Amino acid sequence: MLLYGAKIYTMDEKGIIENGWIQIENGKIVAVGGPDCQIEDNGEKIDLSGMSVYPGFIDAHSHIGMWEDSLSFEGDDGNEETSPCTPHLRAIDAINPEDKCFSEALAAGITTVVTGPGSANPVGGQMVALKTFGRRVDDMIVKFPLGVKFALGENPKSVYNEKNQTPMTRMGTAAVIREQLLRAKEYLSLLEKSKNDSDTDAPEFDIKCHALIPLLKREVKAHFHAHRADDIFTSIRIAKEFELDYCIVHCTDGSRISDILAQENAEVLCGPILCDRSKPEMSALTPKTAAALVEKGVKTAIITDHPVIPAQYLVLCAALAVKAGLAEEDALRAITTVPAKICGIDNRVGSIKPGMDADLVVFEKNPLSCYADPCAVVCEGKFIYGGKQND
Repeated sequence: MLLYGAKIYTMDEKGIIENGWIQIENGKIVAVGGPDCQIEDNGEKIDLSGMSVYPGFIDAHSHIGMWEDSLSFEGDDGNEETSPCTPHLRAIDAINPEDKCFSEALAAGITTVVTGPGSANPVGGQMVALKTFGRRVDDMIVKFPLGVKFALGENPKSVYNEKNQTPMTRMGTAAVIREQLLRAKEYLSLLEKSKNDSDTDAPEFDIKCHALIPLLKREVKAHFHAHRADDIFTSIRIAKEFELDYCIVHCTDGSRISDILAQENAEVLCGPILCDRSKPEMSALTPKTAAALVEKGVKTAIITDHPVIPAQYLVLCAALAVKAGLAEEDALRAITTVPAKICGIDNRVGSIKPGMDADLVVFEKNPLSCYADPCAVVCEGKFIYGGKQND
């Protein structure tokens, strides 16, 4: 399939290509060019003259499919509030891909989402990146495990204060995280030593420790839920202590500490911003945070935290950040290339170039306008909305 005549926002080093074309084969982008590049004359051709094409948008932090739409307890599968330490829980075992919020997100141009456990537990479980189009989670996965969810601040305190058990304080929350990471570190050390030393017995299998091995090997990131500045700094302290690759999720106080975050080379999944200040640690909530972070050079993505903000309003959140001072090009990066890089999925999604998944969203208007709806959404080379419908 060949898409041609469009203004292509590649979101990579090629920048914007006027009157460009994209060649797709087997769900992948195989070539991208402009009017000065030769096009192979074969396959189906679709004229997108007068339109703009962007990479499919990415929501890098949500709980879509885990708190199902229009349901209460029956569809509430995001928090296992029976233990503060649950690294072995896997998001893929809780997601309902038939939740209508997936189709709503896809219709808005969000083709990839990161979803996972909530923030009741200091150590929450394993997250996943998946496409918003599909009928079975196993066929929608972009990367699993993508990261391990950790939570600091008020949520673990409030959950376990009601149960009169640890953690009831921020000290307790950090201690739970440290204890499990230390156990996992020792477990991994013994496991590796046993492989090279016949006199060393392998440790007894521990599913919690085993689940943290990719994290300790820096194959996946720690995603730290943290709103308040002190909780953000505790996240960084723990990450340094265990040499973890990490990112800060929410970062509500980020505008006040943007200079320190820049010094630490921290990466931020910023949001939600289109909501109320629902608890004390969100008292500094402002749509200016993303702009303040980007200004200091902090790698920043914009998120919805669905269902706090429904996933289909991701682009509206980016537009609100523009209104509050973020440059338009930075807002577009914050929902394409930046979340892809932070989440380690930039080999498949987030930009338009050869080798990437053919996930595209087509607009006639500026996508950051609140009046704009996609003319077409393409996921893995299939026109899901607009254009020619593919089964």
